[in-house]
Formats: sequence, structure tokens, C-alpha cells
Amino acid sequence: MKLTDLRDNPGARKGRMRVGRGIGSGKGKTAGRGQKGQKARSGVAIKGFEGGQMPLHMRIPKRGFNNPFAKDYAEVNLGMVQKFIDAGKLDAKAVIDHDALKAAGLARGGKDGVRLLGKGELSAKASFKVAGASKGAIEAVEKAGGSVEVTAPKKQAATADAE
Repeated sequence: MKLTDLRDNPGARKGRMRVGRGIGSGKGKTAGRGQKGQKARSGVAIKGFEGGQMPLHMRIPKRGFNNPFAKDYAEVNLGMVQKFIDAGKLDAKAVIDHDALKAAGLARGGKDGVRLLGKGELSAKASFKVAGASKGAIEAVEKAGGSVEVTAPKKQAATADAE
């Protein structure tokens, strides 16, 4: 079997109907568009039009907004880190950072780095270098004898003295 021999099964693809080619074809004259009106003309796209009734997408209330300043972190749970260390995909002796987690297939996406979350148990002694970590995650890592270095700047509390 060669790549050039690949074919669809006979009848798998139906040819297009040629419209407007005489009365005998069954699709002559109006070419299946009915009589007159907007939809019989060319260049018509009435997506979402409901005959003058307020369209559904306009009847439903608007909600929420997209924060343009939101940070995009890849969230990684301690339980998964432990699972990957046990499986030998992560080295607990080396510093575990975004690149190491990405290489292991744990951190997907996260253009602003990794945020460590405390779900699951961590028994291995490991040192982390991450952009963010929850309080619970930091406590769990330190309890296991490891360390967490947070590289992202801390959030500034809104101060009232700035005038």
C-alpha cells in the first residue's frame, strides 16, 4: 500500500448538485431557492435573525468581564508532583522549576510561570522555584523537609496614604 493508493470508499463522498441547468434536472429556473425574497438573492447571511423578534443572543443578560491584567499561571498540585517523582519523571534532588515541570508534562501553558497548590500529599524532600504558591502548599513542602522559592513579586496591598 502506497500513500498514492489511498482512496475513499466508493460512495463515501457525494458530488455537488449543479443547479440552474435546465428544467429536466429538477433544479432549474430558481435553483432550489424558491420564489423571490431576500433569501433568493445572492450575498445573504441571516445568522441569528429571528424574524424581527429580539434574537436570543441579545435577550440574554451580559455577565462578567475579562481582566486584561490577570496572570496566567500553570497550576500544579503537590499530589501530582509526588506521583511524578515516584514514577521517576521528576528528580526530587534537583530544583523543580517551570522548565522541569514542563519537561515532565505536568505544567501545561502558564505563560507567567507555575503556581504550586496544596492538594494531595508530598512525602519527598524537594526544593521548588515557582512564580507562586499557596500557603498550604508552602507548609506541606516545608513539612516534608523541602523549600519553596517564590519568584513572582508579592501583591501590593492597596494603601490609603497614596494621594
